[in-house]
Amino acid sequence: MKQRLVVIGNGMAGMRTVEELLTAAPDKYDITVFGAEPYGNYNRIMLSSVLCGEKTIEDIVINNRQWYSDNGITLHAGEDKAVVRIDRKNKTVHAQDGTVAGYDRLLIATGSKAVIPSVPGNDLEGVISFRDIVDVNKMLAYSRSHRKAVVLGGGLLGLEAANGLVSRGMDVTVIHSNEILLNRQMDRAAAKMLQTELEWRGLKFKMAAKLKQLLGDDNGHVASVCFDDGSRLECDLFVTAIGVRPNMALAQQAGIYCERGIVVNDTLQSYDPSIYAVGECIQHRGATFGLVAPLFEQAKVCANHLSAHGAAEYITLPTATKLKVTGINLFSVGDFQGDKDCASIHFTDPALGIYKKLVIKADRLIGAVLYGDTADGNWYQELLETEDSIDGIRDALIFGKVYCNYSAHKEMGHG
Repeated sequence: MKQRLVVIGNGMAGMRTVEELLTAAPDKYDITVFGAEPYGNYNRIMLSSVLCGEKTIEDIVINNRQWYSDNGITLHAGEDKAVVRIDRKNKTVHAQDGTVAGYDRLLIATGSKAVIPSVPGNDLEGVISFRDIVDVNKMLAYSRSHRKAVVLGGGLLGLEAANGLVSRGMDVTVIHSNEILLNRQMDRAAAKMLQTELEWRGLKFKMAAKLKQLLGDDNGHVASVCFDDGSRLECDLFVTAIGVRPNMALAQQAGIYCERGIVVNDTLQSYDPSIYAVGECIQHRGATFGLVAPLFEQAKVCANHLSAHGAAEYITLPTATKLKVTGINLFSVGDFQGDKDCASIHFTDPALGIYKKLVIKADRLIGAVLYGDTADGNWYQELLETEDSIDGIRDALIFGKVYCNYSAHKEMGHG
């Protein structure tokens, strides 16, 4: 007799877990999936490519509806199919339209919600976040009929949204609370090079800015953005991209233990042993997640336990950052600032637009920032994860893997 697995959330983390499970234990579960969007599973990280016209919505679908029926999965997708209640006592989940599904194992993969700035006017028409297909379609519609866009947030998502809107012909200003773009991933030198490149492409920036309020027109539509310093910007479309928060309300209502996210152990199990959780809705050893690489690793570990092969444990590794803007190469991983016990190695070639910085502590690489030439990014990330000593290759390290191998080869007397 098959066990019943119910998955709440049809996004990348939940569905990657299901894919892994179908490989590991194809006949173990009858699987039912609930998703609040009316689509199959799509690649959310490619939305910026849809926005700037490099891909269509069809191009970014990972599993279409046919895939679900081919794999014997029941899919309930659409707004009225959103789960509104988990009944742990009777082991059932309840959707908005009254659909009920019983479970032996439940997987919560409800993702995250965009953080909306708590300023007056944040509920005006034309104020949106950048999270899903609906948001992208709104932005595309605005770009055809409106002129001035303001994007709040100089992080990865904000810059990708701004780049997409500029490529659609809008006049775009990015406002950022810090004076350094991508301040969580970049140091000042790399960030300056990035800003110069984006300005050359037509983006405008208002840095170290403090948002005061959004003002609307007579129809309740956003018309301008006001700042603490008294300045104002005209605005037809206001996109907020200042981060995400775990979407854990459903779990909280069901009495599942949550802190900043749904708290899970190293096997992605919540405090209720029949309920697992993966993705941006969770908190693991104090950390929450916003990038895709750790989610796929969680999916693998979770599927391992759901398939009763339970040996895997989830470990958080440093995640590398890449910006999805065509023609701009940047890569960042680990601790790129360092402290007083660290040394850093720099390489800059302004003419070629190349900047590299490696941070070293106790003969180990602990952080890297690459701009313009990112070919060695994955190798640096491997060195960081394996914590190998770089003692023998320190002098050649900044020049990359090929050069290090060549130097080592030469030293061994093969030169």
